[in-house]
Amino acid sequence: MLFSVLFGLLVYLLPYGLGLTILPQNSQNEIESRDVLEGLVTWDKHSMIIRGERIFIFSGEFHPWRLPSPGLWLDIFQKIKALGFNAVTFYTYWGLVEGTPGQVRFDGVFALDEFFKAAAEAGIYLIARPGPYINAETALGGFPGWTARIKAPLRGDDPEFVDATEIYAATVGKLIADAQITNGGPVIMLQPENEYDTWPGVNNTDFPAQGNRNYMEHVKQQMKKVGNVVPQMVNDHLYQGNWAPGSGLGETELYGIDAYPMRYDCAHPDVWPKIRWPENWQIMHQKHSPNTPFFIAEFQGGSGTGFGSVNADACNALVNQESVRVLWKNNYSFAIKIFNIYMTYGGTNWGNLGYRGGDSSYDYGAAIKENRHIWREKYSEEKLEANFFKVSPAYLTAVPGNASNGSYVSTDQIATTPVFGTESSTNFYIIRHADWTSINTTTYKFNVPTSIGNISIPQLGGELVLTRRDSKIHVTDYDVGGVNLIYSTAEIFTWARDTSGKRTLILYGGADEVHEFAIDLTNLTRVSAETKFNDKNVKIQKIHSNTLVVQWKVSTERRILNLSDDLEVLLLWRNDAFNYWVAELPAEAPVANYSSPSKSTVVVKGPYLVRTAAIVEETLRLTGDINRTVDIELIYEPTGKVKALSFNDETLQGSLNGDGKLTARLDFQAPEITLPNFATLEWKYIDSLPETQISYDDSAWVTCDIPSTNNPQSLLTPTSLYASDYGFHSGSLIYRGHFTANGEESTLFVNLTGGNDFGYSIWLDDTFITSWDGSGQGGGDHTHNDTISLPSQALENGKSHIFTLVIDHMGQDEEAPGTDAIKAPMGIINFDLAGHSQSDVTWKLTGNLGGESYHDLERGPRNEGAMFAERQGYHQPSPPSQNWEISNPIVDGIKSSGIGFFTTTFDLDVPAGYDVPLNFVFGNSSSTTTTSNYRCQLFVNGWQFGKYVANLGPQTAFPVPEGILNHNGKNTVALTLWSLDDDGAKLDGFSLEPEMPLWSGYRKPWSSPQPAWQEREGAY
Repeated sequence: MLFSVLFGLLVYLLPYGLGLTILPQNSQNEIESRDVLEGLVTWDKHSMIIRGERIFIFSGEFHPWRLPSPGLWLDIFQKIKALGFNAVTFYTYWGLVEGTPGQVRFDGVFALDEFFKAAAEAGIYLIARPGPYINAETALGGFPGWTARIKAPLRGDDPEFVDATEIYAATVGKLIADAQITNGGPVIMLQPENEYDTWPGVNNTDFPAQGNRNYMEHVKQQMKKVGNVVPQMVNDHLYQGNWAPGSGLGETELYGIDAYPMRYDCAHPDVWPKIRWPENWQIMHQKHSPNTPFFIAEFQGGSGTGFGSVNADACNALVNQESVRVLWKNNYSFAIKIFNIYMTYGGTNWGNLGYRGGDSSYDYGAAIKENRHIWREKYSEEKLEANFFKVSPAYLTAVPGNASNGSYVSTDQIATTPVFGTESSTNFYIIRHADWTSINTTTYKFNVPTSIGNISIPQLGGELVLTRRDSKIHVTDYDVGGVNLIYSTAEIFTWARDTSGKRTLILYGGADEVHEFAIDLTNLTRVSAETKFNDKNVKIQKIHSNTLVVQWKVSTERRILNLSDDLEVLLLWRNDAFNYWVAELPAEAPVANYSSPSKSTVVVKGPYLVRTAAIVEETLRLTGDINRTVDIELIYEPTGKVKALSFNDETLQGSLNGDGKLTARLDFQAPEITLPNFATLEWKYIDSLPETQISYDDSAWVTCDIPSTNNPQSLLTPTSLYASDYGFHSGSLIYRGHFTANGEESTLFVNLTGGNDFGYSIWLDDTFITSWDGSGQGGGDHTHNDTISLPSQALENGKSHIFTLVIDHMGQDEEAPGTDAIKAPMGIINFDLAGHSQSDVTWKLTGNLGGESYHDLERGPRNEGAMFAERQGYHQPSPPSQNWEISNPIVDGIKSSGIGFFTTTFDLDVPAGYDVPLNFVFGNSSSTTTTSNYRCQLFVNGWQFGKYVANLGPQTAFPVPEGILNHNGKNTVALTLWSLDDDGAKLDGFSLEPEMPLWSGYRKPWSSPQPAWQEREGAY
């Protein structure tokens, strides 16, 4: 479907006109919106209330357009749901759907219907963030490329910019409105703009200027006009209260903040920065938005990398499970009730959609990897914490105290922050090192008031311990289904109560730690002080008349304590707890698969992943993944009737183990997969830089003859040479400079911009002159100046000559360090040819064929660049290669400077039931004697899924998701091989390699659109 001018005119523009229309802040529409939401989405100062139930909104960020295989979106949602999260926050990317001004295309992989459908099936609520600006490490911050050439400043109230947003806002706003909870959909919240307080000219000492308030109010009303009634929120990056309720024009209903305290130095993952440590946020929240829940709209869940840096595994090591324990638990000490993790699944910067500082991967070190595997320890730590809050309703109305060193503990080396229950007697105490970066081991006693008086814990001797970068949540007077857990120093994973009244409580701790908990026996029946393990590491003692104290030293051995007929306690080593899963059972509509505090759950141990659970008669039916032969153990189910297990529709032979738990063996057998050997396949080759040939005709190219620019960077040349002024916004750029020699051309000076780590090559006629490999003196240069000596013998006086200049476009910047600096031009900024005025040289330019009138509507406006093979569409399946050369990029390569295009096909047949991520892997040039100065683009079935820069790295493995890659069928792979050296280049290796295979309950995805080559009208 094509949402464009018709929809915008009929539904949006005619009723309201163009330009800014500021509606009254307390309009009748807003009153009616709250009426419509009543009973569905409400809130107070404590928490969100969904369908009448208080709920901790635990959200993971996931951008569907970074996984352009819609059939896999359910897989990601299920993995986020398995974490214990109940929501996903997502951006939409204006620049991908309105590459042509006035034509908004939410179709194919860019459609949102399947995204909303998959979220609902998984039971995930959605928080929509349509922009128009998203940042998100995207080119131009998510704006379409053509916005770089409008005169008006971006993100201001100038009508030229505001009018430019209208059709997109109307279209995406209507799609979101149709998917709201009020219409039976998953959307419960909306963000009308992103981090607006950090945009230059917006943040003032007191409050943003009137024009900024007008703009913020306008984007709010854009969403309301097309039917959005869910609460609107803001993420204030500066924590100054901008746009908070009551702050004035532009205010939103919910006020959120965002923070990235671990920063981005993935090269030194063990070094934790001491700046930006979150503290006293509860005071800030009370100041700015005391009547709404404390909301962290973005919190660092990983970190990003770029060319010449380190791989994503180093970012995961920086923002690892220790940082999750310390930073997230510190956040809980502020009594946050809405918490979004950026990113939880990152994905890929395919098709040139990333900004100038990133590479092809957007793995981000997130809990779910780019290849959809999970980072086990980090993912599992997040799972432990999220599941705790699902069973801790007292936290939802709790209020924070103040952090202090030495309070509640016996040493000032440890800081404690209490969170006090208001509607129950439960208190939460967050324990961490006073120096949050400390790697010390510190012992302490916990001194705390409880319902049995002020006590010092442990009561049965010894001390508690905090090891390295760790943090703990100690609880007092915690309700376990009507039984009072007087205190616990061990952390709670989950608890549940079955229909007979029996409670199962799961506690865990770190290896060799001593932990202690106390139970009030008043509401228990047939209390027993016996354990199944006669073990000196477990102490049980009854104190007072109704208090049972249990102390144990954590080991790898699980202990199950049946303390009474109606209380079972599992004591686990934290790493063993990682293997436990809490799965919600489906409920009647409208709750269905969405999370609800009143829903029943099951607890299962063993698999790599549990996706769904359902009890059908006497069988617990599970879906999930395994990566090895494993015993599945049913720890808890609510009915008491389950006698059998099935997994992915396979009936399992079950039996009771020594702990009385139903178990079954699930066998795993690795699949046999035949993968191509690219070194022996037949590849077809064509020169992809014919522009250096003397006979090449560039008459169809754009002539750079625009005498001025709207760009804030003034021209240094007689006419604009900025690529964006001619509609070319992504991929590579090629310039051809025509001049007539006069015998004085000794040098050529160029000032070029292409984004961080860009490269370029220059030819004079058919003679290679020089290249820039992008390394820079300090690396990461986004501009480069060079004065190039020209061969005098190549220039004949009075004869016409041509410079051919190829520039690698790495993507525009994502934010503006100065007013509108995000529009910084790409391409030729300045030049000087010795012996000539600038007007003596006539420049022609090409980028992707058609520029903003791009040809490949299925793969979007940024998938292609200027290279000849791309302009012709040869990177797509079935190019007209019958008469091309046979040449292999690994064995033969290209023999001189220039760009070669190689394509081949291969078949795959991955066995049914297996999820096997596959990576295209380039050889490591540092270990060979071949040149390392080459750049390579990877196309898979027409989709650009990797940019490999051999001399910079670090990325050598490029995951391509199933759906783009056909796991059962024919595939076309194409490469552009650009040698920046005169002696050519060949790949140092190229292979398709499997990641860990999973026998999986995922739903096999359908293929994303893969239109084959067709001759393109006007191709040159």
